[in-house]
This record gives sequence, C-alpha cells and structure tokens, in this order.
Amino acid sequence: MILTDSDLSNNDSPMQKRRGFFLLAIIAFLLAAAIISVLAVIYFDVWRPFGPSAKPLTTVTTVGGLNGEFGEPFGIAVKSGEIYVSDGLNNKIWRLSAGQEPREYASGLNTPSALAFDKKGDLFVADTGSHSIKKVDSAGTVSIVAGAEGQIGDLDGEGTSARFNAPVGLAVADDGSIIVADTYNDKIKRIKNGVVTTIAGSTRGFADGLSVKAKFDTPCAVLAWRDGSVLVADTLNSRLRMVDAAGNVSTVAGSGNAEVMDGLMRQASFYRPTALVSAFDGSLFIADGNALRTISNRVLPVVETVSDYRRGFSDGPLKTVRFNRISGLAINESGEIIAADSDNASVRKIGYSSTEKKAESSRIVRSKQTDPAEFKTRHLGRWPYDPPDVTRDIAGTLGEIRGEIIDETSQAWFHNGLDIAGGYGEKARFIRNEKVLNPSSADNFGNLRELLRMPTIGYIHIRLGRDSVDKPLGDARFQFDPGITGVRVRRGAEFKAGEVIGTLNAMNHVHMIAGPSGDEMNALDALILPGVTDGVAPTIEEIDLFDQNWLPIETENASKRINLAGNTRIVVRAFDRMDGNPERRRLGVFRLGYQVLNRDHSALTDVNWNISFDRNPSPEAVKFAYAPGSKSGATGETIFRYIVTNRVSGATFSDGFLDVSQYKAGQYTVRVFAADYFGNTTSKDINFEVAE
Repeated sequence: MILTDSDLSNNDSPMQKRRGFFLLAIIAFLLAAAIISVLAVIYFDVWRPFGPSAKPLTTVTTVGGLNGEFGEPFGIAVKSGEIYVSDGLNNKIWRLSAGQEPREYASGLNTPSALAFDKKGDLFVADTGSHSIKKVDSAGTVSIVAGAEGQIGDLDGEGTSARFNAPVGLAVADDGSIIVADTYNDKIKRIKNGVVTTIAGSTRGFADGLSVKAKFDTPCAVLAWRDGSVLVADTLNSRLRMVDAAGNVSTVAGSGNAEVMDGLMRQASFYRPTALVSAFDGSLFIADGNALRTISNRVLPVVETVSDYRRGFSDGPLKTVRFNRISGLAINESGEIIAADSDNASVRKIGYSSTEKKAESSRIVRSKQTDPAEFKTRHLGRWPYDPPDVTRDIAGTLGEIRGEIIDETSQAWFHNGLDIAGGYGEKARFIRNEKVLNPSSADNFGNLRELLRMPTIGYIHIRLGRDSVDKPLGDARFQFDPGITGVRVRRGAEFKAGEVIGTLNAMNHVHMIAGPSGDEMNALDALILPGVTDGVAPTIEEIDLFDQNWLPIETENASKRINLAGNTRIVVRAFDRMDGNPERRRLGVFRLGYQVLNRDHSALTDVNWNISFDRNPSPEAVKFAYAPGSKSGATGETIFRYIVTNRVSGATFSDGFLDVSQYKAGQYTVRVFAADYFGNTTSKDINFEVAE
C-alpha cells in the first residue's frame, strides 16, 4: 500500500488509536501508583494507627467549673481516672475526681499552662509566668526542673542555668525526656537528663527546614509523636508542623490562612491551633480557637471540624456544641477526650452516647452571666486616660450596629463595647489590674483595630506599647519583632491600673470591652466612670409598620387611624445622646419596646421591652435587632432602625409581631418606647384600627 501526503495528514488508524489509548492508560496507572505510594508513606509513617479504630465520640458534657471553681483552666492531664487542671488565673493546679468537688493539688505557681505526667507519676508543668518548667510530685510539692524563677531568656544548658521565654506547651516522650514549646522564643526544646537543648526553631516567622534554621510563630503545644518526632501546634502560623528525630521541620497540615476550613492536610486551614492530643487509634484532635478539629487515621487523611466553630457554651451532641477558647486536651483511660474550655472557665468531656436522641435530651446551655455589680468591685473608678477622673465624651455604646443592612446578604455586626473619645497619639491606660492569659492576646498589629484582650477588659484602636510615630515606649512586656513589624504580649504578663497600654491611633478613641470573652456586658453598667451623667432622653425620629412579608404599611398621616390585620412588624428609627456629647453624636438606644393602648389610652397590654443591650447579643441576632436601612461606622450617616416587635436580649433572639387578630374590632394606639441606660425614656404613638 502506497501512502500519499493526504493519507499522512488524516487521523490515526483504529490500530494507532488503540495503541495511543493503551499508552495513556499505562501513564495514568503509573501516576496513580505514584500518588498512592506518596499517600501510603504519609499514612504509614505519619498517621498509621496505634490500634483498631476507636468508638466514635459523640457527646459533650461539663465535668467541672459549673459552680465557678476555676479562674482559667488551661492545661489538662489525666492519671488513674482523675483529671488535673492548671488554672492560669489562680496560679494553681486542681484535681477532679468523679463525684467530688474540685480539690487544690498544687499552688504557688505563676500562670501555669500545659501539664503532662511521666511514667513515674510525676506531673510536669509549663509555668509560663515564671519562665520555667516545674515538677509536682505526688504530695503536691513543686520544684524547678529547668529555667530560673522569673528570669526571661533564651539559653540552652543544664537545669536552672537554662532560660525560657514564657513557655506554654509541654509533653513527656516515651524515653522520659520533656519536650517544651518555648512559645515566645519561637523554639522547640528538649529536656533530657536535666539538660535543655534546642531541637528546632530560630527567630519568629515561618520556614521549614533543618533544625535551627526553621522558624515558628508562637508555638503553644507539642505532642510526642512516633519514632522520636514531635508534632507542634504552630499557633500564629495557623499550621501543624513536625520536627523529626533528626531535627528536620516540615509542615504537616494547614495552608497558613487563619480560618477554620476543612479539607486535605495542606489545603485545610486552621485559625489558631493551641492544643493537641492523639486518640488510641492514632487520630489527632486539635483545639483550634473555639473549635475542636480532627485528623482521622484514614488512608487519605483530612482535617475535619467536629464541633461548632462559633464561641458559646452548650453541652450535647458533639456536632452542635460550642466552646470558648479551648486551651488544653487530654485523653482518659476510656478513650474520651478531656478539654480545658478556658473562657468558659470549665472542663468538658467529649465522650460516648448510645443514641443521638439521648444526647440531645441532656443538652444544656450555660452563660457565666458576670454580675455587673460584682464586676465594679474589682477596680477603682477611672477613665482610660490621665487625669483618671476627668469625664470624657462617650462616642459609641454596646449593641450599636456596625456596617450596613441593605438586604439578607449585607455584612453587619454589633458594637461590643464603649467608645471613649481621646486625641490622636494620646496615651491610653489600663483601668484595672490584670494579667494576660490568652497566649495571642495582642492582635491586628499596625491596623486601626489593633488590640489587647485582657481577661475581663479589651482595649482596641491602640498602638500597643508605642508612641504616635511607632517608637516603642520602653516597656519590656511588649515584645516587638525586629523593625517594629509586630508585637506580642506574653501570657502571664501583669499590668496595673494607670499603666500605659499605648497611644491612640487615627480612630481617636479607646474601644473598651467590659467582661470576659463571650460574656461582654454593657460597660456603662459594669465600669465606674467618674462624673459620667446623662439627662438627655433618646429621640424617636419615626415609626414604620410592615406586614409579615415586609411589605410597608402606609403611616404618613399620623392623625388618621391605620387599618391593620394579621401580623404586623414595628420598626422605629431612634438614637440617644449623653451629657456633653456634640450635637452630631448619635448613640444607640439601651432598651426598646412597645405597648398597645385602648381608644381612651388606658393600657391594654404591658410594655414589651423586647430589645435590650445590657449584654452583647449573639452575633446572629444583628438582623433581628436592626431593619434594612440601618447603618453606622467611622464615617458617614448613622441610622438605627430597630425592629421592636422582635426579641433580642443576650443570647435570646427571635422574630416577633404585633398580632392584631387577637383584638376585637375597634380603635387602638401602639406606643413605642426608647430608653437609655440612665432611665431617660421617650415614647411615640401611632393610632390604628381593627376592622370587623
């Protein structure tokens, strides 16, 4: 057969096609085999199980702290059925036995963090505030293993000649050596035969690689893994890292984006991983902010979020429960996980349940509900400036909308504090004595929302530890990166009322949060601010009515009665002022409600005070409190349009209506009320009629 040029230019013959498909199939097979080989290496060398798959953990219960025993539970260790808990606020270690109240096991510590037992039964603790590693024997006697009491440094060496910088994480390896996350030195160290050696880490940053050339950012937990390797919760790098027996550092999981996102190991994201524990089957549990995450012992390991990631407090089915800054994890003899729920001041158990229904029936919801009156006793009254007793302008109150609501897709949130006006570059000061407990309490460096979150007070819009041109003020408690590119404030650092926290940035005010994280109160109620007064009642600008489907009801002619039928929504546009505020200043209203009156203006119903901002509402409630058209921010017009028929108070929020179907035909008046914290109240009426 003679081939012509035209034959050569045609498509391949059927035989050639089959050969091509066969070749592609071989290539695909080899590629798949290579991928499976890589996954097998990952699985068998890193995540191979210790034993058979564990029984699923399904239920969360609270096993300690419901009666307010703990200040700040952080580290967790388990031995012989008992739970040991470090308390960073109260500087002690507690012991919990089944059916008994928590008992003090050891005291005299300084902001203790992670705990771990060795095979002899001695308990080791990262005593963060004293910059040392300590041992607690079976009698509760405390002694220093490495480091020196109160001496900050970064030095390897024997015992007390070594130096640490507020170590937070700690684990005991099978050979008895102690692995330490030297948190603010950004290093991983080992104590073996009494000698401290750096096994990985150099300066703050992110870099995989060999030993002391690698970089970490505020590592808060370590876990002795297998074959002499160590897993690290690299907290502010938002990753899980591994240090192998030779000191090589690699990234095991996490993309580096600070968020909670599930997926394959390197594609998934962590927010701020802070604690690690391995289950009996080799699965890994990770405390990540408010969420509990896992990496299961599957052939293809993935990162999964097994609890709600939003902060709160609830027991019940694992997938629905909420935590508030999980800081410590341990496993008991039954394979259940014990968690230190720090900002809920409680100890939680993630265990088994025979049925989901049984778990749901036992679900509880708890809030610490800090008492404002008690809160005031913890400090002398002062403003966050000097002179401490000079009254300042209140520029924003708790519960105000921030952002704008246009429709269901709009992004808006509640203002969770009190804005106190000052001058650009003015020094801001602490208003009460406190010490730092959250290892990453300083946040948002260099932007307008730079902040420091103390246990009961938050301070926002401040250049922490620096003046108006970003020059450090010389306070060593503020640990700056080279070139002033970042700042950290160590866990355990203590401050006194009146000491300088930093200077005001371009927002020109201190945003102060009153109350623990997740239990924020109205600062006007919880703080003593000398000379603050308010004799100005709120202003109600207008009232709008809508039907159940948000179709507007005509209210222009207030002198005429409006015909209503069925469910009606009441929206009131209102604002407040305080003594001394400039005319332009519009503040949010403290309480709002409504009442229905008969034709003669006698009361038909009690006042329904449906909206109250004595505490910061749930974030999800913002569109229950505010109607479309509401907006507020650093610039632009401020408009508060409250849906007074809805209920919003603390953690409670729901839709609501004026249901006129329950009234007889006739003429009525709805009276809307707006009140401020100081008791000044104003009202406005709209007449309506119910037809036959």
